[in-house]
Amino acid sequence: MGESIVSGMVEGGKATTGPPFGPALGPFGVNISGIVDEINKKTADYSGIKIPVKVFVNTETKAFRVEVGSPTTSALIMKELGVQLGAKTKEETIGNLTMEQVKKIANAKGEKIYGNTLADKVKQVLGTCNSMGVTCDGEKPTAIIEKIGKKEISVE
Repeated sequence: MGESIVSGMVEGGKATTGPPFGPALGPFGVNISGIVDEINKKTADYSGIKIPVKVFVNTETKAFRVEVGSPTTSALIMKELGVQLGAKTKEETIGNLTMEQVKKIANAKGEKIYGNTLADKVKQVLGTCNSMGVTCDGEKPTAIIEKIGKKEISVE
């Protein structure tokens, strides 16, 4: 069985029959519109975020399946804040997330983020917040990470 893989980045819910998928899938003789519809259905929740997508095509039967990857943690943080870029300097703060928003991002990453517990995953998201100039509940993310470690804050 011949299977080919076409990969690309698309904005959630906004794939088209143009690049990157249309021209790459054309030679396989598959229903490109059907594939694009499937991509848009599976990525609709990620509107405004670039997300990795893989299309697997059986070159004999023309059957396909679409796998949607996980957006980056920084992309999820920026979407949650409604900003386009992170901080330009270490002193700059671009926004503040609540602990609930941080948990939401950690859960959205699912298995794509390391850690056995929600607390571990939240600490990773907070680490990204720190490098982007984002505070959590009005505090520096490093202070929140320390409080989680000391069990002063529970995130489970």
